Amino acid sequence: MNKQILSIAFFSLFFSIACVAQDIERERPKDWESLVKGGAFIDRFEPIPVLGELRSDVWGWKAVLPRYVDNGIEDSDWSYWGGNIIVGSDSLYHLIVCRWPEKNEKGHMYWSNSEVVQAVSKNRFGPYTVEGEAIGKGHNPEVFQLKDGRYVIYVIGACYISDSLNGPWEKQHFEFDPRDRKIIEGLSNLTFTKREDGSVLMICRGGGVWISQTGISPYYQVSNKSAYPAFDGRYEDPVVWRTGFQYHMIVNDWYGRIAYYLRSKDGINWKLEPGEAYEPGIANYTDGTKEEWYKYERLKILQDEWGRAIQANFAVIDTSKWGDLGNDRHSSKNISIPLVKERFISVLNKKKIESKTETIGLKISAENDFDPLTEINVESLRFGASEEVNFGGGCKALSSSADGKDLIVNFDGNGNGFTDVDFAGKLVGETNQGKLIIGYSKLPGVEYLESFLSARKPVLSMAGDQMELKFEVQNFGQVESAVSEWEIAVGTGSDTIVLNGKIGSLKPYEKTEIVKKISKSIQKEKEIPATITLKNNRQKLPIFEGKINLD
Repeated sequence: MNKQILSIAFFSLFFSIACVAQDIERERPKDWESLVKGGAFIDRFEPIPVLGELRSDVWGWKAVLPRYVDNGIEDSDWSYWGGNIIVGSDSLYHLIVCRWPEKNEKGHMYWSNSEVVQAVSKNRFGPYTVEGEAIGKGHNPEVFQLKDGRYVIYVIGACYISDSLNGPWEKQHFEFDPRDRKIIEGLSNLTFTKREDGSVLMICRGGGVWISQTGISPYYQVSNKSAYPAFDGRYEDPVVWRTGFQYHMIVNDWYGRIAYYLRSKDGINWKLEPGEAYEPGIANYTDGTKEEWYKYERLKILQDEWGRAIQANFAVIDTSKWGDLGNDRHSSKNISIPLVKERFISVLNKKKIESKTETIGLKISAENDFDPLTEINVESLRFGASEEVNFGGGCKALSSSADGKDLIVNFDGNGNGFTDVDFAGKLVGETNQGKLIIGYSKLPGVEYLESFLSARKPVLSMAGDQMELKFEVQNFGQVESAVSEWEIAVGTGSDTIVLNGKIGSLKPYEKTEIVKKISKSIQKEKEIPATITLKNNRQKLPIFEGKINLD
């Protein structure tokens, strides 16, 4: 056997081993088999519009050939990864993406030497062309705009800030304060979204929730545990965005090659939705062409002017990362896939919807690209709690009528499924052509902006001959908090000491220190469990949970 044949055999074996090491088939929950169209986020991926010509004279495994290279960004000289799109004041689409030379002998493993560049297109799907010099070194970029109009590009370990998308960009570093909490899986692969008051919410790689009042002032960790699903998974690549009254997050299980979708009223407490958010096999074109990319990672969301998700951008690769070597037939790029956008819907009921509510009125608003009076198959509509609607339940339409260009639909209230933990109503259905219709509405009786109190680790110390406990409480909500009763339990079993008191009203981001004398002694030599909870507050989770010892 000659050297060339040996080389090919070795590479084939290496490729097979690398692929096996990169993925595992995750078992799906049994009830996912009952999801209806629109019940899972993956149903929102639409066929990609055809751009340019199909080409086979480009890099790629046979599963991605031929393909439309004008979708997203790619070329033969660079491997591209990550990146998201933001619309500039010039009405062009600006893709902030990282890249490294494809010819480097390390192949994909040269990613740590990435540079960040800006690519521009008149079309949100591409093709994107790099403009100007590299912004700087960095990997896994995400760009977002601050309340004051400046732009921030996050990269692992740093950030770049500019008054304009055209630069110049100044390299800086975020300041992170975990507030006596364990940082969940480190501070990398961060994702950001602006809250209603212009402050910035960040999710770190491990699912911890952080808040910065300005987006460049310190980021404070406010969660005690990961927001991610309790399923077995190797989670990374979270992406978070806000649409009006609710927050959305998708997180990728890179090992299982499956992603999960969550929703939240405040960005802090998250609700898992059933079904795959995405998985391999979603890159399909309007002419039937399919691209079977091996991995989809670094999802980013393009939002319209109202915040609705209209496009997903992925870093994709045609082989395992270790199978992509320098100057070979493999590489990576960024692709653009359109999403079914949520329609504007609003509940007409003024009172809180309960199980005994007889009818629910819903307005479906017309848009320039959408005529609900002529396009909707009213009989297909279901409305109610997502737990019901996702599986074909919820309320059925009783009647419909026109309100100008908008459509009013009256639903039978039976089976709406709403409980005290629901903050949004979900609508699914189809157009007369069988296309998916989806929307979320506010619910009457729900407070959408609330206070959120979070405590630092309590400190035990001796004040003369008496023990003293101190802890700081800060309001990370967007409205002033009411006076709250607190309770702290220190210790375990029969040795537990329970103290309580009151926290005065706190404005957003305001903090106060609580000091309490302890008459019973506490052992000095070991760490002791401590949990602080609120007794007469909407917050259900502890505002601190950890271990303390005598200072």
